[in-house]
Amino acid sequence: MAFAGTPALGYVQKDRFSNLPERRVDDDGETGGGVLEAPSASVATPRPLLRSGARAGAHVARYGMPGGRDPRYAALDLGTNNCRLLIARPDGDGFRVVDAFSRIVRLGEGIATTGNLSDGAMSRTLEALAICRRKIEERNVARVRLVTTEACRVAGNGPAFLARVREELGLELELLDRRSEALLAAAGCSALAHKQAESVVLFDIGGGSTELVWLAMRDRVQDPGIASRVRSWASLPVGVVTLAEKHGGVEVTRETFEAMVAETLELLAEFAEAARPAIDSAGFHLLGTSGTVTTLGGLHLGLEKYDRRQVDGLWMKKAEVDAAIENLLVMSYAARAANGCIGRDRADLVIAGAAIFEAIRRAFPSESMRIGDRGLREGMLIEMMRADGVLKRRRR
Repeated sequence: MAFAGTPALGYVQKDRFSNLPERRVDDDGETGGGVLEAPSASVATPRPLLRSGARAGAHVARYGMPGGRDPRYAALDLGTNNCRLLIARPDGDGFRVVDAFSRIVRLGEGIATTGNLSDGAMSRTLEALAICRRKIEERNVARVRLVTTEACRVAGNGPAFLARVREELGLELELLDRRSEALLAAAGCSALAHKQAESVVLFDIGGGSTELVWLAMRDRVQDPGIASRVRSWASLPVGVVTLAEKHGGVEVTRETFEAMVAETLELLAEFAEAARPAIDSAGFHLLGTSGTVTTLGGLHLGLEKYDRRQVDGLWMKKAEVDAAIENLLVMSYAARAANGCIGRDRADLVIAGAAIFEAIRRAFPSESMRIGDRGLREGMLIEMMRADGVLKRRRR
């Protein structure tokens, strides 16, 4: 079964980031600009197998790159909808991005109907992974972590596809369990929580699943780890791809939108009950990361073209979120496809994402929320660098 509402439109591949300016990410959630480092010469084939936790060598991992440069780290997140890569080097108590790549591959297209990854989806994904492999080699990365999530977790041919990736590209992807996915998303975004907030509910709306974490924010300086601050977490089996395939993503009525919200609320009920005390804590707010919330942030700002620098860390009030969702609901499919913050690749998915977001808002009423254009990759980078002892502890 083809993706709902799109058979006549075809599929357009587009890289959201293929060559990003270097930026710094620290534990306060702030980012800064910089100059992109020039890649070194590519490594000749045949190439060794790359797997999560792999290092270029003990000398590089311990003493850094040749010429006194800091070691580079790479984090790859192959999700149900996107294939994303981030390469960075340590910088003080945070890291500085050296290179990045993101492509919509829709690996999970049709899984809800067939139970398997389609040939087209696997081909698109292999092409994107080949680019990621080349970038990792060009940047002389010292350590990598390569993960995949919901699509490969639930697809009947998921293990066979991972074996194909290993054989054809020399990449051994780690099949991330739901708890690890939720914790890594929290690790990548928790720095954006307000300094006076006692609790936040963090959420990551993906293509095939949605992760939520109730984080207690007290003692975050003394205990920077995430796991000890998690009070409750959940991974819901609903994402923008699965929801849009079920309800349609091109012509979406308000009745259809409310049906998607109601379906998500039902799945959310158990976590909502467990995390209800968070709402009454001082400074409580929502903290969201995903293409859905960053898109709404771009619409709120009226951006002609999506700009991560303006959206990452953006605060939005309840009324502003209401207005952004309403703006989205009145847009036609053609208008969504032409919008610089949405585009054709996301035009049939974004309303499903907004429905999941709206369900979260109804379960956890908040007068404000913060948007993060970050998540699993940033969480993996921080964890690897922290484990290697290359991050400096900030004096408070």
